[in-house]
This record gives sequence, structure tokens and C-alpha cells, in this order.
Amino acid sequence: MKNENLKNRYRLPETTTPEDLGCNWSTTLNFGSHVLLAGFYFANGRNNYFGAIYTFTTDDQTCEGEIRLEKVSESLFSDNGTAIAWCIKNC
Repeated sequence: MKNENLKNRYRLPETTTPEDLGCNWSTTLNFGSHVLLAGFYFANGRNNYFGAIYTFTTDDQTCEGEIRLEKVSESLFSDNGTAIAWCIKNC
């Protein structure tokens, strides 16, 4: 994964399931073979959001299927909708 520092900064799991991701983060969205995440991050005295893209690793695309982190946005966004839009654009 290219964004190793960002993965660690946001404490994102390398592999997980959509179910676990949804229980630990407020905004997730199934999008084809991807699970998109808009994560909250407080920095510089401001509320921010980042985008993260996970991809299913097997044919099991249920809530218990394994997903792997593929990309994390380098930019921070002012809202979770813009973070999800970044994810959709970068799938």
C-alpha cells in the first residue's frame, strides 16, 4: 500500500471485514467490489474527513468477506460526502 503513513495515522486496519469496518467507523458504503470509508480526523483545531478504499479479496462479498485497504486520500475534506466522492472517483 502506497499510503503506509496515512494508514498508521488514521489507525486503519490493513485487512478487515465490512462488518467490522462499519462497527468502528461512522460512514461506510458498499460500491461494487469496493467498500468506501469516510473517516473523521480532528487536526489543526478543525474537524476533517479522509477517504479510504477497501477491496474484497475473495468472491465472498458479504458483510463477513475479507477486504484489504487499497488507497487513502492524501487530502483532508470538510465533510464526509466529499470524502466519499473522492473514493468513488479513485476506485
